[in-house]
Formats: sequence, C-alpha cells, structure tokens
Amino acid sequence: MFRTTIQVDTHGEGEIVNLTPQIAQAIAESGVREGLANVFVSGSTAAVTTIEYEPGVLSDLRRALSVIAPADIPYAHDAAWGDGNGRSHVRAAIVGPSLSVPVIEGRLACGTWQQVVLLELDVRSSRERTIYVTVQG
Repeated sequence: MFRTTIQVDTHGEGEIVNLTPQIAQAIAESGVREGLANVFVSGSTAAVTTIEYEPGVLSDLRRALSVIAPADIPYAHDAAWGDGNGRSHVRAAIVGPSLSVPVIEGRLACGTWQQVVLLELDVRSSRERTIYVTVQG
C-alpha cells in the first residue's frame, strides 16, 4: 500500500480543482499496476467527485449545488455556530469526501473526459485543503 498527500490552496466557495495529474503522479510513484486509488479530502466543507472538467459543466454543477442547498435559507448550523457555512456542510455531505477509482495497467481508469476534482464548498475566502491518496494493489 502507498499513501501520499496533496496540498491545495483554494480561494473560495465554488472553486473546482482538477486533482487528476497529482493522483496520476501518486499512482506512478506507488508502482501499482492493478488495484485501486482512494482519494479522500479532510474537512467537512469540501468534497471529491469526478466530472468532465470543462467550464460549462463546472458551472452547471455549481448551479445544481446552489439549488440543492441554497444560500438564502436558514440553516440550524448557522444559528448554532454563527459561521454562515451551513450550506457548505450540507453540500459536502451530499457529494461526499472520497471516491475510489480502479488502477489498470498503472493508470487511473477514468473515462475519456472524466477528471477527479476537489470541490471547495466553504464560504471562507481561502483554505488549505489536504487530500489523502492511497493506492493499493
């Protein structure tokens, strides 16, 4: 088993960061030819998923998340903590903090346009995110 971390500085709610090159590098470093790569973001206001990394669909994803957990409704979390990021927690919980992707012949088994991405969902202007990549084979 091989594990590494990826550090990403984000710049606010709605940012979507392509992690695919860093994950591919981790797989290469691991030497695993057949197995699984697990990607996990630490924190309750960020998420990891796959998507076609092009401006139109990234905009569509941001809009969909704003419909699912809108900014203009009250959240019990905000009332309890006063930090205004209740929607961030809800969005992150819906998408999820991790995913596993097969490693086949030493490469991620993603589709032609499919990329692994980090979703920054917190309302703060910037964050340092830690992503753990574990490769098993």
